[in-house]
Amino acid sequence: MTPKVVFASAVLVLSLAIAAPAASAVYVLGGGLADACSRFALDGRSDDYSLNTCTYALETETLVKRDRAATFVNRGVIQLRRKKYDAANHDFDTAIRLAPAMGEAFVNRGAALIAQRRWREGMADIDRGLALAPDEPEKAYFNRALAWEALDDMAAAWRDYTQAATLKPEWEAPRKELARFTVTPR
Repeated sequence: MTPKVVFASAVLVLSLAIAAPAASAVYVLGGGLADACSRFALDGRSDDYSLNTCTYALETETLVKRDRAATFVNRGVIQLRRKKYDAANHDFDTAIRLAPAMGEAFVNRGAALIAQRRWREGMADIDRGLALAPDEPEKAYFNRALAWEALDDMAAAWRDYTQAATLKPEWEAPRKELARFTVTPR
């Protein structure tokens, strides 16, 4: 039996206003400003100091290509949290040019596009990022679920929220979204 997902559309509007895309930072090791930028992004920060630290790292530190790309991703994540979507997308685009196999760059650019209500473009980037095995795929599934919901495909949204919750059971966000769904057998 295929489960049928029943969902109240009035809740959808409220949910999309509340649920924000989840961002995936990238580790940069070795000390210095790029490492600090990485830690700030991983800690969920979005303050001016964190953003400026990432910018200074990019302007002043000599970084290998992978760490430079990761620092652009991390600064993009901070920009995403600040709702500076064009700036975030610019950073993710730069990271993709530097390291086209870095899944986090695609996943985060997808999150930024979804935040801009560019659902299909965002999902395409998330799919590309998932194919590159990002470190936190649960965030990609969560963001893609937001897009599926906006496109009124509740079954696909439910599957992606379920996958996000399965991959990271302690993460409350997908469980909270799943609580809004009622699944009935067909």
